[in-house]
Amino acid sequence: MELLSLKEHHARTLLIHHRWDVEKLFAVLVEKGKDFLFSRAGLTLVQDHPTFSPSSMMSCDICVDDVAGHLMTRMDCGHCFCNNCWARHFAVMINEGKSKRIRCMAYKCNAICDEDVVRSLVSKTQPDLAHKFDRFLIESYVEDNKMVKWCPSTPHCGNAIRVEDDELCEVECSCGFQFCFSCSYQAHSPCSCSMWELWRKKCHDESETVNWITVHTKPCPKCYKPVEKNGGCNLVTCLCGQSFCWLCGEATGRDHTWSSISGHSCGRYQEDKEKQLERAKRDLYRYMHYHNRYKAHIDSSKLEDRLSDTILEKVSILERRQLQLKDFSWVTNGLHRLFRSRRVLSYSYPFAFYMFGEELFKDEMSAEEREIKQNLFEDQQQQLEANVEKLSQFLEEPFDQFADDKVVQIRIQVINLSVAVDTLCKKMYECIENDLLGSLQLGIHNIAPYRSNGIERASNFISSREAAGEKRQPPNSGWNSEDTSCSSRKRPRREGVYRNNQTTLLDLNLPADVIERK
Repeated sequence: MELLSLKEHHARTLLIHHRWDVEKLFAVLVEKGKDFLFSRAGLTLVQDHPTFSPSSMMSCDICVDDVAGHLMTRMDCGHCFCNNCWARHFAVMINEGKSKRIRCMAYKCNAICDEDVVRSLVSKTQPDLAHKFDRFLIESYVEDNKMVKWCPSTPHCGNAIRVEDDELCEVECSCGFQFCFSCSYQAHSPCSCSMWELWRKKCHDESETVNWITVHTKPCPKCYKPVEKNGGCNLVTCLCGQSFCWLCGEATGRDHTWSSISGHSCGRYQEDKEKQLERAKRDLYRYMHYHNRYKAHIDSSKLEDRLSDTILEKVSILERRQLQLKDFSWVTNGLHRLFRSRRVLSYSYPFAFYMFGEELFKDEMSAEEREIKQNLFEDQQQQLEANVEKLSQFLEEPFDQFADDKVVQIRIQVINLSVAVDTLCKKMYECIENDLLGSLQLGIHNIAPYRSNGIERASNFISSREAAGEKRQPPNSGWNSEDTSCSSRKRPRREGVYRNNQTTLLDLNLPADVIERK
Protein backbone atom coordinates (compact mmCIF):
# COMPACT_ATOMS: atom_id res chain seq x y z
CA MET A 1 0.00 0.00 0.00
CA GLU A 2 2.79 2.45 0.90
CA LEU A 3 5.09 1.60 -1.99
CA LEU A 4 2.45 1.77 -4.74
CA SER A 5 0.05 4.24 -3.06
CA LEU A 6 -2.84 1.77 -3.25
CA LYS A 7 -5.96 1.07 -1.28
CA GLU A 8 -6.00 -2.02 0.90
CA HIS A 9 -8.16 -4.18 -1.38
CA HIS A 10 -6.01 -3.23 -4.39
CA ALA A 11 -2.87 -4.32 -2.55
CA ARG A 12 -4.57 -7.57 -1.56
CA THR A 13 -5.57 -8.19 -5.20
CA LEU A 14 -1.92 -7.93 -6.24
CA LEU A 15 -0.79 -10.21 -3.41
CA ILE A 16 -3.43 -12.85 -4.16
CA HIS A 17 -2.42 -12.88 -7.83
CA HIS A 18 1.23 -13.47 -6.85
CA ARG A 19 0.27 -16.04 -4.21
CA TRP A 20 1.33 -13.70 -1.37
CA ASP A 21 4.95 -13.76 -2.52
CA VAL A 22 6.07 -10.17 -1.93
CA GLU A 23 9.54 -10.69 -3.40
CA LYS A 24 8.07 -12.06 -6.63
CA LEU A 25 5.65 -9.11 -6.80
CA PHE A 26 8.48 -6.59 -6.42
CA ALA A 27 10.55 -8.43 -9.03
CA VAL A 28 7.73 -8.11 -11.59
CA LEU A 29 7.36 -4.44 -10.66
CA VAL A 30 11.06 -3.74 -11.26
CA GLU A 31 11.38 -5.83 -14.44
CA LYS A 32 8.03 -5.17 -16.17
CA GLY A 33 6.75 -1.95 -14.64
CA LYS A 34 3.62 -0.89 -12.79
CA ASP A 35 1.27 -1.06 -15.80
CA PHE A 36 2.18 -4.66 -16.57
CA LEU A 37 1.93 -5.59 -12.88
CA PHE A 38 -1.55 -4.11 -12.57
CA SER A 39 -2.95 -5.49 -15.83
CA ARG A 40 -1.79 -9.07 -15.18
CA ALA A 41 -3.35 -9.02 -11.71
CA GLY A 42 -6.66 -7.64 -13.00
CA LEU A 43 -6.21 -4.28 -11.32
CA THR A 44 -7.67 -1.56 -13.54
CA LEU A 45 -7.72 1.95 -12.09
CA VAL A 46 -9.65 4.59 -13.99
CA GLN A 47 -8.66 7.97 -12.59
CA ASP A 48 -11.58 10.14 -13.78
CA HIS A 49 -15.01 8.49 -13.57
CA PRO A 50 -17.95 10.23 -15.26
CA THR A 51 -20.25 11.51 -12.55
CA PHE A 52 -24.01 11.09 -12.36
CA SER A 53 -26.73 12.46 -10.10
CA PRO A 54 -28.14 10.04 -7.48
CA SER A 55 -31.65 11.16 -8.40
CA SER A 56 -31.22 10.74 -12.15
CA MET A 57 -32.48 7.63 -13.97
CA MET A 58 -29.92 5.40 -15.68
CA SER A 59 -30.13 2.27 -17.78
CA CYS A 60 -28.40 -0.92 -16.61
CA ASP A 61 -26.71 -2.72 -19.52
CA ILE A 62 -27.29 -6.13 -17.88
CA CYS A 63 -31.00 -6.14 -17.06
CA VAL A 64 -31.83 -3.21 -19.41
CA ASP A 65 -33.96 -1.57 -16.68
CA ASP A 66 -34.09 2.12 -15.85
CA VAL A 67 -32.70 2.47 -12.31
CA ALA A 68 -32.20 5.48 -10.05
CA GLY A 69 -28.62 6.69 -9.75
CA HIS A 70 -28.30 5.82 -6.07
CA LEU A 71 -29.08 2.18 -6.94
CA MET A 72 -26.20 1.97 -9.40
CA THR A 73 -22.59 1.05 -8.50
CA ARG A 74 -19.46 1.82 -10.47
CA MET A 75 -16.31 -0.29 -10.08
CA ASP A 76 -12.71 0.93 -10.26
CA CYS A 77 -12.56 -0.12 -13.91
CA GLY A 78 -15.34 2.38 -14.73
CA HIS A 79 -18.15 -0.09 -15.52
CA CYS A 80 -21.49 0.75 -13.88
CA PHE A 81 -24.45 -1.60 -13.35
CA CYS A 82 -27.43 -1.76 -11.00
CA ASN A 83 -26.98 -3.13 -7.49
CA ASN A 84 -29.33 -6.08 -8.07
CA CYS A 85 -27.30 -7.33 -11.03
CA TRP A 86 -24.04 -6.87 -9.12
CA ALA A 87 -25.47 -8.75 -6.10
CA ARG A 88 -26.63 -11.70 -8.25
CA HIS A 89 -23.25 -11.82 -9.99
CA PHE A 90 -21.40 -11.77 -6.68
CA ALA A 91 -23.65 -14.50 -5.22
CA VAL A 92 -22.93 -16.83 -8.16
CA MET A 93 -19.18 -16.25 -7.90
CA ILE A 94 -19.11 -16.81 -4.14
CA ASN A 95 -21.12 -20.03 -4.37
CA GLU A 96 -18.72 -21.26 -7.04
CA GLY A 97 -15.78 -20.64 -4.70
CA LYS A 98 -14.33 -17.70 -6.66
CA SER A 99 -14.45 -15.20 -3.82
CA LYS A 100 -10.83 -14.15 -3.94
CA ARG A 101 -10.95 -13.00 -7.60
CA ILE A 102 -14.45 -11.86 -8.58
CA ARG A 103 -14.17 -10.18 -11.96
CA CYS A 104 -16.28 -7.39 -13.41
CA MET A 105 -19.44 -8.35 -15.32
CA ALA A 106 -18.55 -6.24 -18.37
CA TYR A 107 -17.62 -8.10 -21.55
CA LYS A 108 -13.87 -8.88 -21.73
CA CYS A 109 -13.16 -6.89 -18.56
CA ASN A 110 -10.65 -8.64 -16.30
CA ALA A 111 -10.77 -6.10 -13.49
CA ILE A 112 -11.16 -7.50 -9.97
CA CYS A 113 -14.14 -6.11 -8.05
CA ASP A 114 -13.70 -4.11 -4.86
CA GLU A 115 -14.22 -6.55 -1.97
CA ASP A 116 -15.81 -3.82 0.17
CA VAL A 117 -18.46 -3.29 -2.52
CA VAL A 118 -18.98 -7.05 -2.80
CA ARG A 119 -19.42 -7.39 0.96
CA SER A 120 -21.77 -4.39 1.15
CA LEU A 121 -24.11 -5.46 -1.66
CA VAL A 122 -24.27 -9.14 -0.71
CA SER A 123 -24.81 -8.52 3.02
CA LYS A 124 -27.99 -6.55 2.32
CA THR A 125 -29.81 -9.58 0.94
CA GLN A 126 -27.71 -12.61 2.03
CA PRO A 127 -25.72 -11.99 5.25
CA ASP A 128 -24.61 -15.63 5.42
CA LEU A 129 -23.15 -15.38 1.96
CA ALA A 130 -21.22 -12.27 2.97
CA HIS A 131 -19.71 -14.20 5.87
CA LYS A 132 -18.79 -16.99 3.45
CA PHE A 133 -17.09 -14.40 1.24
CA ASP A 134 -14.99 -13.17 4.18
CA ARG A 135 -14.10 -16.74 5.08
CA PHE A 136 -12.92 -17.48 1.54
CA LEU A 137 -10.79 -14.34 1.49
CA ILE A 138 -9.04 -15.33 4.72
CA GLU A 139 -8.56 -18.92 3.59
CA SER A 140 -6.94 -17.73 0.39
CA TYR A 141 -4.10 -16.36 2.52
CA VAL A 142 -3.45 -19.90 3.76
CA GLU A 143 -4.11 -21.88 0.59
CA ASP A 144 -2.16 -19.62 -1.78
CA ASN A 145 0.72 -18.72 0.51
CA LYS A 146 3.67 -21.11 0.49
CA MET A 147 4.74 -19.92 3.93
CA VAL A 148 1.35 -20.70 5.55
CA LYS A 149 -0.33 -24.11 5.80
CA TRP A 150 -3.25 -25.68 7.56
CA CYS A 151 -2.46 -28.01 10.43
CA PRO A 152 -3.07 -31.50 8.95
CA SER A 153 -4.32 -32.95 12.25
CA THR A 154 -7.32 -35.29 12.20
CA PRO A 155 -9.87 -34.13 13.24
CA HIS A 156 -8.86 -30.68 11.98
CA CYS A 157 -8.12 -28.26 14.81
CA GLY A 158 -8.91 -25.18 12.69
CA ASN A 159 -5.41 -23.70 12.98
CA ALA A 160 -2.93 -22.57 10.35
CA ILE A 161 0.84 -22.34 10.80
CA ARG A 162 3.01 -19.61 9.30
CA VAL A 163 6.81 -19.91 9.17
CA GLU A 164 8.96 -16.82 8.90
CA ASP A 165 12.21 -18.03 7.36
CA ASP A 166 12.54 -21.47 5.77
CA GLU A 167 9.63 -23.64 4.66
CA LEU A 168 11.85 -26.75 4.96
CA CYS A 169 11.21 -27.35 8.65
CA GLU A 170 9.12 -29.33 11.12
CA VAL A 171 6.64 -27.56 13.36
CA GLU A 172 4.24 -28.39 16.16
CA CYS A 173 0.74 -26.95 16.22
CA SER A 174 -0.86 -25.85 19.48
CA CYS A 175 -3.07 -28.94 19.24
CA GLY A 176 0.09 -31.05 19.72
CA PHE A 177 0.38 -32.42 16.17
CA GLN A 178 3.91 -32.37 14.74
CA PHE A 179 4.27 -32.27 10.97
CA CYS A 180 6.66 -31.49 8.14
CA PHE A 181 5.84 -28.03 6.80
CA SER A 182 7.11 -28.93 3.33
CA CYS A 183 4.88 -31.95 2.60
CA SER A 184 2.28 -31.66 5.43
CA TYR A 185 2.83 -35.26 6.54
CA GLN A 186 3.84 -36.20 10.06
CA ALA A 187 7.37 -35.16 11.05
CA HIS A 188 9.70 -37.63 9.34
CA SER A 189 13.30 -36.33 9.40
CA PRO A 190 15.95 -37.57 8.73
CA CYS A 191 13.86 -38.90 5.81
CA SER A 192 13.45 -36.47 2.94
CA CYS A 193 9.90 -35.75 1.79
CA SER A 194 10.39 -37.83 -1.37
CA MET A 195 11.73 -40.78 0.60
CA TRP A 196 8.91 -40.61 3.11
CA GLU A 197 6.29 -40.48 0.35
CA LEU A 198 7.75 -43.63 -1.24
CA TRP A 199 8.06 -45.41 2.12
CA ARG A 200 4.52 -44.50 3.14
CA LYS A 201 3.11 -45.90 -0.09
CA LYS A 202 5.29 -48.98 0.17
CA CYS A 203 3.99 -49.73 3.66
CA HIS A 204 0.34 -49.17 2.75
CA ASP A 205 -0.01 -50.72 -0.69
CA GLU A 206 0.23 -54.40 -1.56
CA SER A 207 3.61 -54.32 -3.26
CA GLU A 208 5.27 -56.44 -0.59
CA THR A 209 2.30 -58.83 -0.50
CA VAL A 210 2.83 -59.33 -4.22
CA ASN A 211 6.53 -59.98 -3.56
CA TRP A 212 5.67 -62.57 -0.94
CA ILE A 213 3.23 -64.29 -3.32
CA THR A 214 5.90 -64.29 -6.04
CA VAL A 215 8.45 -65.89 -3.72
CA HIS A 216 6.28 -68.48 -1.94
CA THR A 217 3.53 -69.43 -4.43
CA LYS A 218 3.02 -70.34 -8.08
CA PRO A 219 -0.03 -69.67 -10.25
CA CYS A 220 -2.31 -72.50 -11.29
CA PRO A 221 -2.06 -72.93 -15.12
CA LYS A 222 -5.86 -73.32 -15.34
CA CYS A 223 -7.46 -70.78 -12.96
CA TYR A 224 -4.30 -68.68 -12.36
CA LYS A 225 -4.88 -68.47 -8.60
CA PRO A 226 -1.73 -68.58 -6.43
CA VAL A 227 -1.02 -72.02 -4.96
CA GLU A 228 1.22 -72.65 -1.94
CA LYS A 229 2.90 -76.02 -1.67
CA ASN A 230 2.20 -77.85 1.61
CA GLY A 231 4.13 -81.07 1.02
CA GLY A 232 7.36 -82.47 -0.40
CA CYS A 233 5.94 -83.85 -3.64
CA ASN A 234 6.52 -81.64 -6.67
CA LEU A 235 3.21 -82.66 -8.21
CA VAL A 236 0.68 -80.26 -6.72
CA THR A 237 -3.06 -79.98 -7.26
CA CYS A 238 -5.02 -76.72 -7.20
CA LEU A 239 -8.43 -76.40 -5.56
CA CYS A 240 -9.92 -76.25 -9.05
CA GLY A 241 -8.63 -79.80 -9.66
CA GLN A 242 -5.80 -78.95 -12.04
CA SER A 243 -2.51 -80.75 -11.40
CA PHE A 244 0.76 -79.11 -12.34
CA CYS A 245 4.50 -79.40 -11.83
CA TRP A 246 5.87 -77.27 -9.01
CA LEU A 247 9.32 -77.18 -10.64
CA CYS A 248 8.28 -75.45 -13.85
CA GLY A 249 4.62 -74.56 -13.23
CA GLU A 250 3.33 -76.43 -16.33
CA ALA A 251 0.10 -78.47 -16.32
CA THR A 252 0.45 -82.26 -16.16
CA GLY A 253 -1.46 -85.46 -15.63
CA ARG A 254 -1.64 -87.51 -12.46
CA ASP A 255 1.25 -89.84 -13.34
CA HIS A 256 4.26 -89.02 -11.22
CA THR A 257 7.41 -91.05 -10.58
CA TRP A 258 10.53 -90.47 -8.55
CA SER A 259 12.52 -89.40 -11.58
CA SER A 260 10.04 -87.55 -13.79
CA ILE A 261 6.54 -86.17 -14.25
CA SER A 262 4.79 -87.59 -17.30
CA GLY A 263 3.98 -85.39 -20.24
CA HIS A 264 6.95 -83.01 -20.22
CA SER A 265 10.47 -82.37 -19.01
CA CYS A 266 11.43 -79.47 -16.74
CA GLY A 267 15.11 -80.15 -16.26
CA ARG A 268 16.27 -77.31 -18.55
CA TYR A 269 17.73 -74.31 -16.76
CA GLN A 270 16.06 -70.94 -17.41
CA GLU A 271 18.46 -68.22 -16.27
CA ASP A 272 16.15 -65.20 -16.54
CA LYS A 273 13.42 -66.84 -14.52
CA GLU A 274 15.80 -67.88 -11.76
CA LYS A 275 17.35 -64.39 -11.59
CA GLN A 276 13.95 -62.80 -11.37
CA LEU A 277 12.94 -65.09 -8.51
CA GLU A 278 16.18 -64.49 -6.60
CA ARG A 279 15.82 -60.71 -7.09
CA ALA A 280 12.28 -60.81 -5.68
CA LYS A 281 13.48 -62.78 -2.67
CA ARG A 282 16.39 -60.42 -2.02
CA ASP A 283 14.20 -57.31 -2.30
CA LEU A 284 11.59 -58.79 0.02
CA TYR A 285 14.10 -59.76 2.70
CA ARG A 286 15.79 -56.35 2.48
CA TYR A 287 12.47 -54.54 2.88
CA MET A 288 11.51 -56.78 5.82
CA HIS A 289 14.83 -56.01 7.53
CA TYR A 290 14.30 -52.24 7.45
CA HIS A 291 10.56 -52.35 8.03
CA ASN A 292 10.84 -54.61 11.08
CA ARG A 293 13.31 -52.27 12.75
CA TYR A 294 11.32 -49.18 11.80
CA LYS A 295 8.16 -50.77 13.19
CA ALA A 296 9.94 -51.91 16.36
CA HIS A 297 11.08 -48.37 17.21
CA ILE A 298 7.66 -46.91 16.35
CA ASP A 299 6.06 -49.44 18.73
CA SER A 300 8.65 -48.62 21.40
CA SER A 301 7.88 -44.93 20.98
CA LYS A 302 4.16 -45.55 21.51
CA LEU A 303 4.87 -47.53 24.67
CA GLU A 304 7.29 -44.89 25.94
CA ASP A 305 4.64 -42.21 25.47
CA ARG A 306 2.89 -43.79 28.44
CA LEU A 307 5.94 -43.04 30.59
CA SER A 308 4.89 -39.40 30.98
CA ASP A 309 2.35 -39.99 33.71
CA THR A 310 4.57 -42.61 35.36
CA ILE A 311 7.55 -40.24 35.38
CA LEU A 312 5.50 -37.44 36.96
CA GLU A 313 4.31 -39.83 39.62
CA LYS A 314 7.86 -41.00 40.38
CA VAL A 315 9.07 -37.40 40.64
CA SER A 316 6.27 -36.48 43.05
CA ILE A 317 7.18 -39.49 45.22
CA LEU A 318 10.85 -38.46 45.28
CA GLU A 319 9.89 -34.90 46.23
CA ARG A 320 7.81 -36.15 49.15
CA ARG A 321 10.72 -38.25 50.40
CA GLN A 322 12.74 -35.06 51.04
CA LEU A 323 15.99 -36.39 49.65
CA GLN A 324 19.23 -34.41 49.56
CA LEU A 325 18.71 -34.16 45.78
CA LYS A 326 16.07 -31.46 45.21
CA ASP A 327 16.17 -30.87 41.46
CA PHE A 328 14.52 -33.59 39.35
CA SER A 329 14.42 -31.80 36.01
CA TRP A 330 16.92 -34.37 34.73
CA VAL A 331 14.09 -36.92 34.66
CA THR A 332 11.79 -34.93 32.36
CA ASN A 333 14.73 -33.71 30.28
CA GLY A 334 15.85 -37.30 29.80
CA LEU A 335 12.34 -38.35 28.82
CA HIS A 336 12.13 -35.57 26.25
CA ARG A 337 15.51 -36.60 24.86
CA LEU A 338 14.28 -40.20 24.65
CA PHE A 339 11.19 -39.19 22.67
CA ARG A 340 13.19 -37.11 20.19
CA SER A 341 15.99 -39.60 19.66
CA ARG A 342 13.59 -42.54 19.33
CA ARG A 343 11.74 -40.67 16.58
CA VAL A 344 15.03 -39.88 14.77
CA LEU A 345 16.11 -43.50 15.09
CA SER A 346 12.85 -44.92 13.75
CA TYR A 347 12.87 -42.72 10.63
CA SER A 348 16.54 -43.41 9.99
CA TYR A 349 15.62 -46.89 8.75
CA PRO A 350 13.38 -45.75 5.86
CA PHE A 351 16.16 -43.26 5.01
CA ALA A 352 18.75 -46.06 4.90
CA PHE A 353 16.43 -48.26 2.82
CA TYR A 354 16.34 -45.73 -0.01
CA MET A 355 19.78 -44.15 0.49
CA PHE A 356 21.64 -47.44 0.03
CA GLY A 357 19.19 -49.15 -2.31
CA GLU A 358 18.99 -48.99 -6.08
CA GLU A 359 15.60 -47.32 -6.38
CA LEU A 360 16.71 -43.67 -6.08
CA PHE A 361 20.50 -43.42 -6.22
CA LYS A 362 21.60 -46.32 -8.42
CA ASP A 363 23.66 -44.10 -10.74
CA GLU A 364 24.84 -41.64 -8.07
CA MET A 365 27.32 -43.96 -6.33
CA SER A 366 29.51 -46.87 -7.26
CA ALA A 367 29.06 -50.15 -5.42
CA GLU A 368 32.27 -49.61 -3.47
CA GLU A 369 31.34 -46.04 -2.52
CA ARG A 370 27.85 -47.16 -1.48
CA GLU A 371 29.29 -49.86 0.78
CA ILE A 372 31.68 -47.42 2.49
CA LYS A 373 28.94 -44.87 3.13
CA GLN A 374 26.52 -47.52 4.32
CA ASN A 375 29.05 -48.84 6.85
CA LEU A 376 29.70 -45.30 8.10
CA PHE A 377 25.99 -44.59 8.53
CA GLU A 378 25.18 -47.93 10.14
CA ASP A 379 28.00 -47.49 12.66
CA GLN A 380 26.46 -44.20 13.80
CA GLN A 381 22.99 -45.73 13.74
CA GLN A 382 24.09 -48.62 15.98
CA GLN A 383 25.75 -46.28 18.47
CA LEU A 384 22.62 -44.16 18.68
CA GLU A 385 20.43 -47.24 19.03
CA ALA A 386 22.55 -48.66 21.86
CA ASN A 387 22.48 -45.40 23.85
CA VAL A 388 18.76 -44.86 23.27
CA GLU A 389 18.01 -48.32 24.63
CA LYS A 390 20.19 -47.65 27.69
CA LEU A 391 18.42 -44.33 28.32
CA SER A 392 15.04 -46.03 28.02
CA GLN A 393 16.15 -48.74 30.46
CA PHE A 394 17.26 -46.24 33.13
CA LEU A 395 14.08 -44.16 32.85
CA GLU A 396 11.94 -47.26 33.30
CA GLU A 397 13.77 -48.19 36.50
CA PRO A 398 11.71 -47.81 39.71
CA PHE A 399 14.16 -45.17 40.97
CA ASP A 400 11.51 -43.67 43.23
CA GLN A 401 12.06 -46.73 45.46
CA PHE A 402 15.87 -46.56 45.43
CA ALA A 403 18.12 -45.23 48.19
CA ASP A 404 19.67 -41.76 47.94
CA ASP A 405 23.00 -42.90 46.54
CA LYS A 406 21.31 -45.11 43.92
CA VAL A 407 19.12 -42.21 42.80
CA VAL A 408 22.24 -40.07 42.37
CA GLN A 409 23.81 -42.80 40.24
CA ILE A 410 20.68 -43.03 38.07
CA ARG A 411 20.71 -39.23 37.70
CA ILE A 412 24.33 -39.25 36.47
CA GLN A 413 23.58 -42.03 33.99
CA VAL A 414 20.47 -40.30 32.61
CA ILE A 415 22.26 -36.94 32.21
CA ASN A 416 25.29 -38.54 30.51
CA LEU A 417 23.14 -40.62 28.18
CA SER A 418 20.98 -37.60 27.32
CA VAL A 419 24.07 -35.65 26.27
CA ALA A 420 25.48 -38.64 24.37
CA VAL A 421 22.19 -39.26 22.52
CA ASP A 422 21.91 -35.60 21.54
CA THR A 423 25.48 -35.58 20.25
CA LEU A 424 24.94 -38.77 18.25
CA CYS A 425 21.76 -37.36 16.69
CA LYS A 426 23.66 -34.24 15.63
CA LYS A 427 26.46 -36.34 14.13
CA MET A 428 23.96 -38.49 12.23
CA TYR A 429 22.30 -35.42 10.73
CA GLU A 430 25.69 -33.95 9.82
CA CYS A 431 26.64 -37.23 8.16
CA ILE A 432 23.37 -37.28 6.19
CA GLU A 433 23.52 -33.63 5.13
CA ASN A 434 27.24 -33.50 4.29
CA ASP A 435 28.51 -36.99 3.45
CA LEU A 436 25.38 -38.66 2.02
CA LEU A 437 22.84 -36.24 0.57
CA GLY A 438 25.36 -33.41 0.20
CA SER A 439 27.48 -35.40 -2.27
CA LEU A 440 24.58 -36.15 -4.63
CA GLN A 441 24.20 -34.31 -7.91
CA LEU A 442 20.41 -34.13 -7.57
CA GLY A 443 19.58 -31.69 -4.78
CA ILE A 444 15.91 -32.69 -4.42
CA HIS A 445 16.43 -34.66 -1.21
CA ASN A 446 16.70 -32.17 1.63
CA ILE A 447 15.84 -32.78 5.28
CA ALA A 448 14.62 -30.57 8.08
CA PRO A 449 17.50 -29.55 10.38
CA TYR A 450 18.00 -31.24 13.72
CA ARG A 451 17.00 -29.22 16.78
CA SER A 452 18.28 -30.25 20.20
CA ASN A 453 15.26 -28.67 21.88
CA GLY A 454 12.84 -30.60 19.71
CA ILE A 455 10.42 -29.54 17.01
CA GLU A 456 9.56 -25.86 17.37
CA ARG A 457 6.09 -25.10 18.61
CA ALA A 458 3.91 -22.18 17.54
CA SER A 459 3.34 -20.33 20.80
CA ASN A 460 2.49 -17.05 22.57
CA PHE A 461 -1.26 -17.19 22.20
CA ILE A 462 -3.09 -13.88 21.75
CA SER A 463 -6.86 -14.18 22.09
CA SER A 464 -9.48 -11.81 20.72
CA ARG A 465 -10.53 -11.01 24.31
CA GLU A 466 -6.95 -10.10 25.23
CA ALA A 467 -6.79 -7.86 22.19
CA ALA A 468 -9.86 -6.06 23.59
CA GLY A 469 -8.07 -5.47 26.90
CA GLU A 470 -9.15 -8.47 28.96
CA LYS A 471 -6.54 -10.36 30.94
CA ARG A 472 -5.79 -13.82 29.59
CA GLN A 473 -5.83 -16.82 31.88
CA PRO A 474 -2.68 -18.95 31.68
CA PRO A 475 -3.25 -22.05 29.52
CA ASN A 476 -3.21 -25.53 31.05
CA SER A 477 0.01 -27.29 30.25
CA GLY A 478 1.92 -30.40 31.16
CA TRP A 479 5.52 -30.56 32.27
CA ASN A 480 8.21 -28.49 30.58
CA SER A 481 11.63 -29.48 29.30
CA GLU A 482 14.18 -26.84 28.36
CA ASP A 483 12.25 -24.38 26.17
CA THR A 484 9.73 -26.83 24.71
CA SER A 485 6.38 -27.55 26.38
CA CYS A 486 4.34 -30.70 26.09
CA SER A 487 0.69 -31.30 26.93
CA SER A 488 -0.81 -34.66 27.72
CA ARG A 489 -4.10 -33.75 26.08
CA LYS A 490 -5.16 -32.15 22.82
CA ARG A 491 -6.00 -28.52 23.42
CA PRO A 492 -9.47 -27.29 22.50
CA ARG A 493 -10.02 -25.11 19.48
CA ARG A 494 -9.30 -21.46 20.22
CA GLU A 495 -9.58 -18.17 18.46
CA GLY A 496 -6.41 -16.15 18.08
CA VAL A 497 -2.87 -15.99 16.85
CA TYR A 498 0.22 -17.93 17.92
CA ARG A 499 3.63 -16.57 17.08
CA ASN A 500 7.28 -16.75 17.98
CA ASN A 501 10.48 -16.02 16.09
CA GLN A 502 10.02 -18.86 13.61
CA THR A 503 6.41 -20.04 13.46
CA THR A 504 3.03 -18.41 13.83
CA LEU A 505 -0.27 -20.14 14.36
CA LEU A 506 -3.43 -18.49 13.06
CA ASP A 507 -6.96 -19.55 13.98
CA LEU A 508 -9.05 -18.44 11.04
CA ASN A 509 -12.36 -18.49 12.89
CA LEU A 510 -11.93 -14.74 13.50
CA PRO A 511 -13.46 -12.02 11.32
CA ALA A 512 -11.19 -10.63 8.64
CA ASP A 513 -10.68 -7.28 10.35
CA VAL A 514 -9.52 -8.94 13.58
CA ILE A 515 -7.06 -11.16 11.73
CA GLU A 516 -5.63 -8.19 9.86
CA ARG A 517 -5.24 -6.12 13.04
CA LYS A 518 -3.26 -8.97 14.58
